[in-house]
Amino acid sequence: MSKAGSEAEKLKEETPHFTWEGYFKKIKCKPRDFPLPGLCGFDLFVSWLGAFLGISTVAFLTLYFDVPLLVASFGASAVLIYGVPEAPLSQPRNVILGHTIAATTGVVIYSIFGLTWWSAALGCSLGILIMLITKTTHPPAGATALIGVWNQQAPMFIFAPVFVGAVILVIIGLITNNISPRRSYPKYWI
Repeated sequence: MSKAGSEAEKLKEETPHFTWEGYFKKIKCKPRDFPLPGLCGFDLFVSWLGAFLGISTVAFLTLYFDVPLLVASFGASAVLIYGVPEAPLSQPRNVILGHTIAATTGVVIYSIFGLTWWSAALGCSLGILIMLITKTTHPPAGATALIGVWNQQAPMFIFAPVFVGAVILVIIGLITNNISPRRSYPKYWI
């Protein structure tokens, strides 16, 4: 048997077959056997401080200088950056590139197809797909792609508010998360 043939047989053996019983068994799941992570009082304060400073900075710049830097999906990014800074989806690469890729996807889909029920779904789902392929997944960015289509955004939306706002949130995360001796942010850049 050829090497390619043996690899195909091995893959076939490793790939589980679909059954309805197996499908519903996965949905049932098991009871949780691990404790939920807890934070000490100081780390809770650091999370609050980071979220307050991050969102207030982009909101202040938006209102005071009339420069759009605030997107609703940044609220969810704040949960990740300041609440669980050690999570892979909270890292600068994921936050900045995830939002930028998603915004670009939303703007491109809107510019090609306009605003329809299916273009909103396509913008969001395609944004998610591209983030997964590029390993830049950031869950709040799914909303950014949707906003790009639903709010009929122009190409400038990609740079400001999305890219610049995401960079500001990450910079505030660098400053505040490292106040705690138990935190180190980021875990990686690339």
